[in-house]
Amino acid sequence: MKTRMTELFGVEHPILLSGMSWISVPKMVAAVANAGGLGLLATGVLDSSETRAGVHEIRELTDKPFGANVSLLFPGAAQNAQVLLEEKVPVINFSLGKGDWIVQAAHEYGGKVVATVTTYRHAKRAQEYGCDAVIATGNEAAAHGEQVTTMCLVPRLAGALDIPVIAAGGIGDGRGLAAVLALGAEGAAMGTRLMTTMESPLHENFKRLSIEKDCFDTLYSKRFDGLWCRVLDTEAAQKAIKQGLNPMKMLQAIPNSRSIAKMLKMPYMKLFVGVCASGWNNARQLAYMANAFKQIRIATENGDILNGVLPVGQVTGLLEDIPSVQEVIERTVREAEEVMRNLAAKV
Repeated sequence: MKTRMTELFGVEHPILLSGMSWISVPKMVAAVANAGGLGLLATGVLDSSETRAGVHEIRELTDKPFGANVSLLFPGAAQNAQVLLEEKVPVINFSLGKGDWIVQAAHEYGGKVVATVTTYRHAKRAQEYGCDAVIATGNEAAAHGEQVTTMCLVPRLAGALDIPVIAAGGIGDGRGLAAVLALGAEGAAMGTRLMTTMESPLHENFKRLSIEKDCFDTLYSKRFDGLWCRVLDTEAAQKAIKQGLNPMKMLQAIPNSRSIAKMLKMPYMKLFVGVCASGWNNARQLAYMANAFKQIRIATENGDILNGVLPVGQVTGLLEDIPSVQEVIERTVREAEEVMRNLAAKV
């Protein structure tokens, strides 16, 4: 299957592994790359030395194109982006901030830059300052989709932009891939489907739970990590959303932020002063994220169903097995081609 996405990135299949913290690790990125898709290394929970080591590990595991993402709202993101530029990573994906400086630096060595967007305004700005493509994240997606669904967001952006649109949210099989191609997308980002695979480091407890749950078993709220966020419906998720950032949770953000500083190898006082100096709204947002990071980590790494919270998309209701990454990608493309042939026969 050949699209503008496959030609832009030099990959075989128009499928992208979303950059998911604690899941899109080097081995997972390489597995997707070797299967013909484009994997994104998640750097949000890595310090700069770990990011550099992750890039080196991917290059030891594959000679295929790959990428990495940076969430510019997170502490240490600018330093991680600089590492990706120094390492001349083929594709850099950014979100939650303005990445024009990344575009300029990446283009100097022939790299490609993709912005994750949820609105037309952000997509248009990304195109204006030189992004090579956008990932359009619809409401159905895990984590940070906003109000507009993939069904409407993708054709809105595809009809307005000159650069390729990659659809995210609601794609878990070949029917979904065929659908977003019909809407004008040039490929699909898959997170929930690919994190429930044999190679995925997601704990087996949540792999099984993701299969057991239905499309109706997710929660969508601003009260988990401060942004509109979709997570798996569990008692822990319900409790986290009910509590929001009440005074007790605000206090809990202090030790949790210490853990983040330690994880990113940043002096805690430097992080604390920087957050306070950034203004109340930003400090409040980062407090939300400090608490959310802990719950996501213990879900992903420890499989703690009682206390952990896992971001998943509505497509979790379509999952029925735990196949290999290669099987998911090949099956998805094969199904999409069959769907398109059947549709052509009806015309």
